[in-house]
Amino acid sequence: MAANENHYTLPLPVFDKPVKLLIVVAPYYRDIADWMIAGARAVAAKAGAEVEIVEVPGALEVPTAIGMAERMGDYDGYVALGCVIRGETTHYDTVCNDSSRGLMMLGLQGLCIGNGILTVENRAQAEARAKPEDQDKGGGAAAAALHLVALSRKWATRTQGIGFRPKGESN
Repeated sequence: MAANENHYTLPLPVFDKPVKLLIVVAPYYRDIADWMIAGARAVAAKAGAEVEIVEVPGALEVPTAIGMAERMGDYDGYVALGCVIRGETTHYDTVCNDSSRGLMMLGLQGLCIGNGILTVENRAQAEARAKPEDQDKGGGAAAAALHLVALSRKWATRTQGIGFRPKGESN
């Protein structure tokens, strides 16, 4: 079982300028969401990051809210939180796949997103993954966002050539 394995976790990055994270949470399962928020807040605090939280109706709305915040807000990174528990229909597959795909598309556009949307078979799995004293997937999502913020800041001053144009030459 994966829970009994040892995993390596990168140390949190250190920042010389303030970091502002937006946590977007779908609180469909309120207790699960609250545990994940607590974990994400704790990790953000360890890194000295400021946190704001917004709630959306469900996991499918999380990528949309992050996309809107990127266009209209002032955030360095985003933490996507929610929980999808398999039910009796294929709706589970749609929600899991499309919320994940939406977050990945935003990430490929350069947004710094930690994906903490749980996709589980049952409530026991969700609880084990959500609780900060257990697997702390909310904290892990915040750490992922912080690492991506650190990378984006590291690479922010670099410029690259476009197509066949040599590096440094203007368009």
